[in-house]
Amino acid sequence: MNFLNKTQVIAEGLDHPECVAYHPDGTLWAGGEAGQIYKITSDNRMEVVANTGGFILGIAFCPDRSWLLICDSGKKCLWRMDTSNYSLTKFADGVAGHSFNIPNYACFDSKGNVYVSESGAFRQTTGKILKFDLGGNGEVWCNGPFNFANGMAMDAAENYLYVVCSFMPGVERIRINSDGTAGTREVFVTLPESVPDGLAFDANGNLYVSCYAPNKIYKVDQNRAVSVLIDDWEAHTLSNPTNIAFGGAAFDQLFVANIGRWHIAKINLGIKGLKLVCHS
Repeated sequence: MNFLNKTQVIAEGLDHPECVAYHPDGTLWAGGEAGQIYKITSDNRMEVVANTGGFILGIAFCPDRSWLLICDSGKKCLWRMDTSNYSLTKFADGVAGHSFNIPNYACFDSKGNVYVSESGAFRQTTGKILKFDLGGNGEVWCNGPFNFANGMAMDAAENYLYVVCSFMPGVERIRINSDGTAGTREVFVTLPESVPDGLAFDANGNLYVSCYAPNKIYKVDQNRAVSVLIDDWEAHTLSNPTNIAFGGAAFDQLFVANIGRWHIAKINLGIKGLKLVCHS
């Protein structure tokens, strides 16, 4: 089944959004290519609440939702934005021995850590995963190298961190050891002739992979069987889809950022997503 007929365009007028995040209060948050941070209400009213002056890639709410972590490839750093007054402070520009080149995506765990993908250099296999505490103290957690580390997701048990490698192309996963260190690393799935970008799990353990090219979202089940959830060959509703996030009143809608156009897409999936730490 192609879910394109269950997909609609919402929140038009954004500046080529790469990212999207869902807040439990029903708002959506996104970023623009000129540093904009957008807040979108449930009736699709949009406002720019902050601007870093860079190029916004991934965003993620901290566990208590009091601040938003922002990956800024233009400024080569991470920002912390207070969600009550929208003030911006520098969170990190790297760790000891490594300065960010392309900080791409952030993923919080239930222990108060945040994992950040460092894509490395374009068309070079130099990607890494960095890990920070809530105060911005960090280290290189997994040195890779990854072939352009991009979107990430953690399984419900927090046993593995799943990482998109856009130019592999496919998804790898790294075991999270009991002491928090990075364990064994393996290829989870390959997606030939695609450029995968974003990840999200549903509540049943299926993994959804959005692709910058072609305009598709894949579903990968727990047996690693791949099927196509959406294929938009016209590239109007999905246009270079990048990050994806579950949300909605029943948490069964999938929201999609479209860096090729100016909107967020909403898929009425009817399948509950895996709630992130910020949704607890």
